[in-house]
Amino acid sequence: MTQSIANIDELRAAMDGEVTVPSDPGYDEARRVWNADIDRRPAVIARCASSADVVTAVGLARDSGLDVAIRSGAHSTSGLSTTDGGVVIDLSALKDVAVDPQARRVRVGGGALLGDVDAATLAHGLATPFGLISHTGVGGLTLGGGMGWLTRKFGLSVDNLVSAEVVTADGRVLRASPDSHPDLFWALRGGGGNFGVVTEFEFRLHVLNPMVDLGLFFWSLDQGAEALRLMREVVATLGPDLNVVVGALNAPPAPFVPPEHHLAPGYVLLLTGFDGTPAHAEAVARIRETLPPLFDMVTPMPYVALQQMLDEGNAWGFHAYVTATYIEDLSDEVIDVLTEHATRKSSPMSAVLMYRLDGAFSKMAEGDTAFGGGRSPRFCVFLIGFAPDPDLLAADRKWVRDLRDALRPLAVDDGYINDLVEFEDDRVRSAYGSEKYTRLARVKAEYDPGNLFHRNANIKPA
Repeated sequence: MTQSIANIDELRAAMDGEVTVPSDPGYDEARRVWNADIDRRPAVIARCASSADVVTAVGLARDSGLDVAIRSGAHSTSGLSTTDGGVVIDLSALKDVAVDPQARRVRVGGGALLGDVDAATLAHGLATPFGLISHTGVGGLTLGGGMGWLTRKFGLSVDNLVSAEVVTADGRVLRASPDSHPDLFWALRGGGGNFGVVTEFEFRLHVLNPMVDLGLFFWSLDQGAEALRLMREVVATLGPDLNVVVGALNAPPAPFVPPEHHLAPGYVLLLTGFDGTPAHAEAVARIRETLPPLFDMVTPMPYVALQQMLDEGNAWGFHAYVTATYIEDLSDEVIDVLTEHATRKSSPMSAVLMYRLDGAFSKMAEGDTAFGGGRSPRFCVFLIGFAPDPDLLAADRKWVRDLRDALRPLAVDDGYINDLVEFEDDRVRSAYGSEKYTRLARVKAEYDPGNLFHRNANIKPA
């Protein structure tokens, strides 16, 4: 149990890290989050410098009855990493990354960003699966699942988690693993931030050539149905050393894009080959011959650069509304929905991105982790409303919802827990399924019976 903190002066004295309140000069910068559409004013921002600081901040929130939010990379689109009038436990100072290349393990502070880990592990020719935006926080991404380029090859982030240090609601600091608090360890791998504050993650690493082969192919809107059918055929032939992201978006104003196509709406296929597989060049030739794109770019690049490729288009300071669903395949019905709705968005920054999930992802049994969603081969479809101002986002918020509703009859599961935007109890139950939710609720009752950690896809204590 933590000591009782009666006021901010006592909190500052008890913590090594910074404590910021509304009267402090750096408050507005400290409360800022990735999504500019979120504008909340916490009473206290505790930037923790150690797990002991986290214990102190958790004690303040619990004993004072204040709402508590956990902030890692601050990427929560729905604003769960901040709160009005409550306590933000800011982990951004806990970003140490320690690689053990012999054991193929990496220990990662709870506030580290994906790019911090990628840079440290790829220096040893090693990697673990993460998402596609390098300034995302490891913590939030991992606790909900974590998918990206390496998911077909090595599984989800949670599939590669081997232990976690957790501060629980009653102030204990626990190491959860298969051999220590195994029920908590299971729940952390997909159950979100429901069970405590994770101050350190330990991941399994895999050998990976630091250089990869990228192919980017772009087709115009009027080629949409043909292009998506070709992408379906390419996906059906993917070996384990290839992966794809399929999208509907506007061409970036990048040097490799012909000027006349800058910001043109259309469809994209990102094809990545790992470990020098010749299958990448074969797939590139097939794509070019079958349906010549409006433009393409085929090049080797460092994996670290691949992980940063979408960073600029997803930079801090824009207004965002994002949700996700799962579809089994790019069926003709799905293609009809996508091509019908692709023309209706208002902001050139809004997009649809589809991650392919199979291979190692599908080798895990449904109940091995708490990951919300099935393990059968599928796409995770991210519906992204992204705009420079709130008025433009308002139009694309409706576009995202309309597209989600049109895809829902074709979906295989309700949605990816990291991108739920409605948090009603029935939506959370549906995302996990009744068996997993029941088990998660029992674990919640053991480690957070008072539901202190509820700013998440919340699981009520059993």
